[in-house]
Amino acid sequence: MPLVIEDEYYTVGGNRNSAAADWSVASGLVSFGADQNVAIWSPLNDSGRGVSSILSGHTSKVTALKFLPTSNNIRTSEILVTGAADGELRLWEAGEQWKCMDKTTAHDGSVNAVAVLDQSSIFVTGGADAKIRLWRVENRKLVGLSTLTLKPRFIPLALALGPFSAAADNESAFLVIGGTRNDIQIHSIEELSSTTPQCKLCATLPGHEAWIRSLALTPVSDSGFLLASASQDKYVRLWRFQSGTSANATKVLDPSNLSNGTNTLSAKVQSVSAGEKKYSITFEALLLGHEDWVYSAAWSPKSSTPQLLTASADGSLSVWESDPVSGIWISISRLGEISGQKGATTATGSAGGFWTGLWSPDGEMVTCLGRTGSWRLWKYNAESQFWTQKYATSGHINSVNGICWSPDGTYLLSTSSDQTTRLHAEWKRGEKRSWHEFSRPQIHGYDLNCIATTTPHQFSSGADEKLLRVFNEPKDIASVLHRLCQIPLPDTDEQLPETAAIPVLGLSNKAVDDTDETGDATTSEALADAGGGASLLDIQEPPTEDLLARHTLWPEHEKLYGHGYEISEAAAPFDGSVLATACKASSVDHAVIRLYDTSSWNEIKPPLKAHSLTVTRLALSTQPAGYLLSVGRDRQFAVFRRSEDDGGSQLWTRIAINSKAHSRMILDTAWLENVRQPTFATAGRDKVVKVWVADPNSENVEFVCKAQITRKTAVTALSVLSSGGRYVLAAGEDDGTISLHLLECDDIFENVKVTSANVDEHLCPSKTINRLAWRPMNTNHDKVGQLAIASADGSVRILRVDWSSWAA
Repeated sequence: MPLVIEDEYYTVGGNRNSAAADWSVASGLVSFGADQNVAIWSPLNDSGRGVSSILSGHTSKVTALKFLPTSNNIRTSEILVTGAADGELRLWEAGEQWKCMDKTTAHDGSVNAVAVLDQSSIFVTGGADAKIRLWRVENRKLVGLSTLTLKPRFIPLALALGPFSAAADNESAFLVIGGTRNDIQIHSIEELSSTTPQCKLCATLPGHEAWIRSLALTPVSDSGFLLASASQDKYVRLWRFQSGTSANATKVLDPSNLSNGTNTLSAKVQSVSAGEKKYSITFEALLLGHEDWVYSAAWSPKSSTPQLLTASADGSLSVWESDPVSGIWISISRLGEISGQKGATTATGSAGGFWTGLWSPDGEMVTCLGRTGSWRLWKYNAESQFWTQKYATSGHINSVNGICWSPDGTYLLSTSSDQTTRLHAEWKRGEKRSWHEFSRPQIHGYDLNCIATTTPHQFSSGADEKLLRVFNEPKDIASVLHRLCQIPLPDTDEQLPETAAIPVLGLSNKAVDDTDETGDATTSEALADAGGGASLLDIQEPPTEDLLARHTLWPEHEKLYGHGYEISEAAAPFDGSVLATACKASSVDHAVIRLYDTSSWNEIKPPLKAHSLTVTRLALSTQPAGYLLSVGRDRQFAVFRRSEDDGGSQLWTRIAINSKAHSRMILDTAWLENVRQPTFATAGRDKVVKVWVADPNSENVEFVCKAQITRKTAVTALSVLSSGGRYVLAAGEDDGTISLHLLECDDIFENVKVTSANVDEHLCPSKTINRLAWRPMNTNHDKVGQLAIASADGSVRILRVDWSSWAA
């Protein structure tokens, strides 16, 4: 029987592209670009799960996507079109798993926008090559129809496509194009059913004073449309499309069109036509209120009166509606940052601007993507007429370089080049279980490279700086994890700080106690203000992004100095008695391993020497305890053993070194626990995994290779789990492939039997596997394990692996 492998948790941040997200009216799914992948999230699912699947296939960042309408009775399955920065276009179809049905090169540059024609299989794409391409989906294939070269030349950033009539077999449509010009072009498209539809420029709408970032169309009751155009000039303009000639159109004056000569107001009526069908276009309204670029505009799909949602770089969402008496458009709701006083960085709680805003299919929820790659979600209560923020989904927006489980396996920590460390735990309520981000312990100014836990309530991280930082869990986070995740509270003798905050102009998280009377009004206000007065002490569900960014920091406990270059690696044993660290190096002097006693945080001297280049991985054994293993770019491994001198101080002695362990650099290593002789595995750039066992017959300690596993690409990550005398070795590769290997042997590792299996491609990341980590198990006889995966594609995954079907 094959292995049973299920995806249990995905977390990944969204791309900062306004066009790279869409909320399906048919299925209620949200799709968004996540690096070079496409993430699928169901906010309406009551299971509470965040991202349910990640679609791999693109080789560059996803920049635009759209769901195609399914209400035309042509199909019932969900269809998704995605475009990437390299100009590639892909067509996906939902089933038991999402599958890529077709792909093609659409543009010579980035695909900037996608717009679909309602109740049809027609859509258009706009690219950085200053071209618009018209497409049709036929038999699950992408069929290119015609290409429009924009004149005068500009790059399209936003598109909208509308029909000339409500009929599904309509032969004509109009196309709205906005981009790196201050005006908007309106084109007509005729002969849509043919292989070469004809496009014609009909009108140009002036008025904006900067680039157009978003366009949105909605039908209105009087046989026409409302067009919203959002711009970098901080304004949103509304345009009315009415059927018939310009003589029948109502002239609405544009106060910005002021004639200098006569000082009078004038309104120009333009039109777009296809054959005998015509729309007259007039300016409707100018929406003022945002204080920075307006990135996106979207109409509510289910409102009795048109409602417009706008997202801005000023960190706010606004819902606009026309006053029924005066007809003036006003902002009826404002969500997100109310003012710009929170600071410019996410470390001080600022959202950093919203890149896109979306409506739910029923118009009762809105969501938006912020600078940190995390989504915010609001739900409207009709009785109170108030928007309430709900938990959404979040994730890293750059390479995830390190992961580690807490020593008791209750939560997972991940750290990334996006300069954040995040804590993931399982929310338990009744029979329901779902994983979420519960804390953001560290928001830093340097890219983070590695992380290690020393106790269930303490961890250390290393970044592109010459020191390591140690953090303690605050009481409020421990309380939340206990209440929502059933994680035990620390012992009463452990003195944990109350909470943490980042001081103004500070790099370190400062502990803030209840008795702390600093008089710092800014800090006090920051701690009291998040998410409309929400508090960690009150929440009954995972924290929202506002709480995560402002209230879940861990205070810094210690700084560890000694290294001369950027920290590359940190590791601790199960008991957390010592912390081993290394830094990037090109010489013997800097390629040393430094050890710190975690009881006093004093360095254990002298540092250990063995390597001449960067140490890529460190591992400390648990059973047998007291061994330290190091591997590096110099292709060798070294083993050290701990002893104690007469004064009880730790002494570490090198007992073995192999300068020709692999033919290329060694990238990872892991101990095999509960064996008679010290045993470990190494993996390297030479595409080989080797298992090494201490030779009991050798006078000097010598490690002999007892098993060898060959892979197709460089093996970049290893993790080994012991289960009932057998060992499950997980290997991650440079191309994102993950394989599992069951090692069966006797106590001295003679006659090793290896059973191998590859993890399905749809469960694997699309870029290099940086780290693998098995969750610590309660018993050595379990047949099911949880494997955490950190990848360069920005994703963190947890897979549930049942290997009971493997031969005993």
